Amino acid sequence: MDYRTIPLVVSMILGGTALAGNAQCRNGGVCPDASAAHECAPQDGGFCVALKTNMLYDALLVPNAGVELHVGRGWTVGADWAFAWWKNDARRFCWRVCGGSLGVRRYIGRAAAESPFAGHHVGAYAQVFTYDFQAGRRGYMAGKPGGTLWDRAGYAFGLEYGYSLPVGRRLSIDFAAGVGYMGGKYHEYLTADGCAVWQKTSRRRWFGPTKAEVSLVWTLGGFGRRGKGGRR
Repeated sequence: MDYRTIPLVVSMILGGTALAGNAQCRNGGVCPDASAAHECAPQDGGFCVALKTNMLYDALLVPNAGVELHVGRGWTVGADWAFAWWKNDARRFCWRVCGGSLGVRRYIGRAAAESPFAGHHVGAYAQVFTYDFQAGRRGYMAGKPGGTLWDRAGYAFGLEYGYSLPVGRRLSIDFAAGVGYMGGKYHEYLTADGCAVWQKTSRRRWFGPTKAEVSLVWTLGGFGRRGKGGRR
């Protein structure tokens, strides 16, 4: 296995218009007709936030958490953070990941008009991360050895597309993938007698997939899906 591909894989796993009509909803939204007024969600207003965890990170033993805030008319802003610090010197194993991202999304389509975090979405994101991976004698570390966290950071940015699938009253699963650019330096080292011996420094320049997400999402506050009889 080429362990130089691990940082790339981890970093990848590391971002509605209302219905037209002439009837007014009781909650302030616009409905296609009067008979459907009770099924519409409001166009704007109301605090609504989503808490999430990327299950792909979790599968790689990288605890993570994210938050996404609805700001109106299908737009959201979000941030997430991941941190893992696993090490076993006897087995020459190290799995350290630290980083986060910021993003903006626009939810589109019919589902987005009914619920703030549902349906198709497009967006943009930026990521900053650092890592130290070792399996056996060989290891790879981001950035400058012994430097500050900023000196050891890699970065990525790009555009994303995804779909959020509701599976419960406030629970959904969000699928997303992004393409863009990843950059930054990384160092290759070998361990001998408990010490790391630096071998070479390389610079990563990658155009392609830089994000993969399958997140479990819990929505709080604001307005959820509506059906007959009002809020569910």
